[in-house]
Amino acid sequence: MPVTTLDPKTALIVIDLQKGIVGLPTAHPTNEVVKHASELADAFRRHGLPLVLVNVDGGAPGRAEQKRSSRDFPAGWTDLVPELNQQPTDHAVTKRTWGAFTNTGLEKHLKDLGVTQVVIAGVATSAGVESTARHAHEYGFHVTLAVDAMTDTNADAHHNSITRIFPRLGETGTTGEIIELLDTR
Repeated sequence: MPVTTLDPKTALIVIDLQKGIVGLPTAHPTNEVVKHASELADAFRRHGLPLVLVNVDGGAPGRAEQKRSSRDFPAGWTDLVPELNQQPTDHAVTKRTWGAFTNTGLEKHLKDLGVTQVVIAGVATSAGVESTARHAHEYGFHVTLAVDAMTDTNADAHHNSITRIFPRLGETGTTGEIIELLDTR
């Protein structure tokens, strides 16, 4: 369902737009994803709404059939991209699993602020973004996904999340549509 409305207390969650990830090969150019996520961040700040900037520094334990990246990241790998213009009022979350809610206190933080809806953007669509959206939905938040402010390392996985998974978790929209809803409230 296309994005129809934003609750009065909506937060933006930006997933893993960090130096070590934006340089990876992706289905869509990360410079466009970063540009759209930055536009969303600016709009949320302008409207005095909560902004959560998430980075990843590690991974969940356990075996998997697909090879995982090393857990010893080079210096600067976890640093958020400067285009996000991180501000002292932004809430920073460092996660060690795909989802931003797992063992981070994010649910409590958002609920303490009275947040009822989240807009999610970032990388990777089928991993960090989808996992965070699933948890947000399960915690009772209304979920909106900024589809032009996300990408994946796998085009098929990105397409599957956007067309099959996200419509079951919430609403989808473009950066422009979301900002227009913010500006006309």
